[in-house]
Amino acid sequence: MKKISTLLLCTLLFITGCVQNSNEEEVLQNDEDIAEPETSIVPSYQLSDENYRMILPYKTSEARGVIVNQMANRIDIDEMEEGLRRLSKEVYDPEELYFQEGQYLDSSTIFTWIDELNPVLNEDANIETHRDNPRYLSHILEQNYMKHNEDQSVELAGISLGIAMKSVYRFTAEGVGPFYEDIPKEEMLSEGNKIAQAIVQQIREMEGLTEVPIMIALYQEEEQASPVPGNFVAKVNVPGGSSSVDGWESINEENILFPSDEGREKYYDDHEIVSSFGTEISQFFPNYVGLIGEGFYIDEELQKLTIEVPIEFYGKAEVLGFTQYAYGLVQEMFPNYYDLEINITSSQKMESLIYRDGGDETPTVHIFD
Repeated sequence: MKKISTLLLCTLLFITGCVQNSNEEEVLQNDEDIAEPETSIVPSYQLSDENYRMILPYKTSEARGVIVNQMANRIDIDEMEEGLRRLSKEVYDPEELYFQEGQYLDSSTIFTWIDELNPVLNEDANIETHRDNPRYLSHILEQNYMKHNEDQSVELAGISLGIAMKSVYRFTAEGVGPFYEDIPKEEMLSEGNKIAQAIVQQIREMEGLTEVPIMIALYQEEEQASPVPGNFVAKVNVPGGSSSVDGWESINEENILFPSDEGREKYYDDHEIVSSFGTEISQFFPNYVGLIGEGFYIDEELQKLTIEVPIEFYGKAEVLGFTQYAYGLVQEMFPNYYDLEINITSSQKMESLIYRDGGDETPTVHIFD
């Protein structure tokens, strides 16, 4: 118990150490309405140098909720939102700029654009017509990056747009279905380029957005039932004042399920570590039923490994014993050059968490009440 308490104290110290304190809290004014300036606050604490501070009071997106209706897989939604922020850091410096949810593309605009940028089919279109005219575009996600001036006013410094494209087209026709048609990646990229060009041209016609830089990233969704999300596949920067979308860069990211045939084929060593971890657990805990691992790779290098271990417990002592055992296996089996997160769950709740940032020697443990 003393060991667990020590680890929990380390967790608190870790969290405290991650908080970056600036000299003072800043009060900013929104520069969009000079006659009646809107006072905003930028918190004086930043969770880390890699995270954006956010302007308060927090403004939700003008298209709040649209993404849930447009993307069928919840894990795709999370990956797209977090991934777009991650890619934005390469363009918009987190130390200089602040994050705000999209304020320019409202729900009506996004729904209209999705309908206009996808093929228009009659209600009585037959199966072959649907197959020849897939709806490629699922969603358009906007993020805003703000700067403040010497007079403490705040203004838009850049926009990031995530364009979600289908990898599988699901449709019904002639009173039957659903049917599922795979969309080749090259076809998706070609259509994504056309869609991005049309979106930028319309954004440049919106008041106040003529000179704003725009970063665009294409996101390829996974199929609806996939246990792992899709990934971003290409990006491009459009300078302020330009309406031309060219110079696309490929993004080599992927999310891999472990254990799986794909994981074994592409990343054999990582697959074997995850499988061996499960084997070791099964030998000592009869209530273990399996695990699900997800590896996030950039340029074929593992960046983060997340493992969920569902198991039925019959008392807190069993949770403690299992967590201690898993902690020891982490120390023995998993290299520390990537982020690692192990979620131990029961049917009722999250029971405990083991995590380690890349480069750290010792994992941190949290056991939930």
